[in-house]
Amino acid sequence: MEKETNFFDLCVICGRGIGRALKAFIRMVGQMCRLTVRLWWIVVPVLALAIGLGLYMTRPTKITYKVNAVAFLNGVSVNQFEQSFAPLRSARMLDPNAAITPYVTERRATKFATFRVIDAKADGIADYIDFRGKSSPTDTVCVQMDDRLCIQFRVEGDDVEAVPQIEQAILEWLNSNDAMQTSFAAYQTNMKNKVAFNHRLETYLDSLAKRYCMESSLQRSAFKYENRAQVLSSESKIDLTFRKEIEKQQLHVQLDDVRYQFATAPVTLENHFVVESEPLNGRGKMLPQFILLGWIIGCAIAEIVYKRKAICAWMKK
Repeated sequence: MEKETNFFDLCVICGRGIGRALKAFIRMVGQMCRLTVRLWWIVVPVLALAIGLGLYMTRPTKITYKVNAVAFLNGVSVNQFEQSFAPLRSARMLDPNAAITPYVTERRATKFATFRVIDAKADGIADYIDFRGKSSPTDTVCVQMDDRLCIQFRVEGDDVEAVPQIEQAILEWLNSNDAMQTSFAAYQTNMKNKVAFNHRLETYLDSLAKRYCMESSLQRSAFKYENRAQVLSSESKIDLTFRKEIEKQQLHVQLDDVRYQFATAPVTLENHFVVESEPLNGRGKMLPQFILLGWIIGCAIAEIVYKRKAICAWMKK
């Protein structure tokens, strides 16, 4: 008859397994410490070699940085942009005469990627960039914006000064796409008409509010006491019914004016490409890893030397 295992028994089994793993790990670390003391003439040189390799691999000219910028899609859909951006991801199908081709083929700019920009308040203003790719196209709270994308690539320390030239080459490559140029031409015409309509509507609301508020002011009679005598006085109040509508329209006009001024090409940048200050493979991150790896390799070599007789006897069998 089989015995059923309940949740408590399962917890006990897992606890015992974790305990045995911790004991084995502690014994292994203790053995490595003993080997480091006994056979230091093996472990220390290997450790020094690993530190030297780490310093060489993390020298300033070979440190890798991320470079980011937010791009405006002026009438261009996300699918059109991704199709035009695909050759930069794979480093294939690039025009040999394009300005961006030397940077990609020589690996001066690598790992091109795009990330969606999120509008968390659904107010048309970008709130953050989804670098982890956790957002969903069907999410109605954290909405993926259709007119903005974050462009990212990586450069080494030698090529940081070339970022402005890489930026110009990327924009030239993207804006040379014929399909994107067609979408941009239609978008620019629509934005021009929309801006003109907004300004006409703004002028109309301004004149309407001026006439309504100033000419239709309400008079209210009231009594007040002056020197113990009751005197009839009047107060004028202006009805500001159109104030909220005017402020809302003014904000709408400002946003459209800014977008129309930015819409000088199918893809424009909200800001220039910015190099992140913290490198991906800086010494603060990589050097401890090299030290740990060197210690492990040194202890492994020391273990082989320490048990060389047993290993030779096993191999003779």
